[in-house]
Amino acid sequence: MKRVVIKVGSHVLTEGSEIALERMRALVDLIAELIHQDKEVILVSSGAVAAGYTQLELDKTKIANKQALASIGQPYLLKLYQTKFAHHGILTAQVLLSADDFDSRRRTVYAYQAVERLLSSGVVPIVNENDVVATEELLFGDNDRLSAHVAWYFEADILVILSDIDGYYNKDPHKYSDAIVRKVVHNIEDDALNSECTPHGDFATGGIVTKLQAGDFLLRRGSQMFLASGFNLSDVKSFLLDKIHKGGTLFKRKED
Repeated sequence: MKRVVIKVGSHVLTEGSEIALERMRALVDLIAELIHQDKEVILVSSGAVAAGYTQLELDKTKIANKQALASIGQPYLLKLYQTKFAHHGILTAQVLLSADDFDSRRRTVYAYQAVERLLSSGVVPIVNENDVVATEELLFGDNDRLSAHVAWYFEADILVILSDIDGYYNKDPHKYSDAIVRKVVHNIEDDALNSECTPHGDFATGGIVTKLQAGDFLLRRGSQMFLASGFNLSDVKSFLLDKIHKGGTLFKRKED
């Protein structure tokens, strides 16, 4: 695989009311290793609202406050990334998108051309939702579905989602001690896709749903997704760098 989209969730990037700098550094180090293996990497990063909250503690239950926090957190988050990538001699660029951008062929083409130029110049595009105006995505998306669109429309070979969820289990691991991670998934059941979306909620109806929707979007188009832990990068390193599938879940069509 040549081009990889990596999406990291806000739970991975924050610890309490602070940015999890060590986890961010580990992520940047991983991306640098991939680039040194001649891979092209697009980073889709959540965390703008969380980063803003570390600077100004507004009531996050109000949409206007979330939008304000995003506008504060976005440049702060990018600055942190820029500093860490600079240690590897890698430039970064900010690309703000929303679902609406993929509804317009012209806007999609413009975004694609910009990303192509960045990648060909050795720059890592850091994509985030345009949170100040993307109200629906702020409530429901958490960048999972956006990252699937980025992977498909920007012609990536695979989407990698790094989360507090380390894989897709055969049953709720919070309720069943014998739950196991499904190593490979070829299709996703409608019941799982249509579960209620409650971000940051319990396993069965929480953050896993939008990840499954992202996986289904790519599966239906013949592309692939890998879901693994963002707290411990050993599984994703093994998969991407060593081409050994130890942990995490690979979503791919059966004929692939």
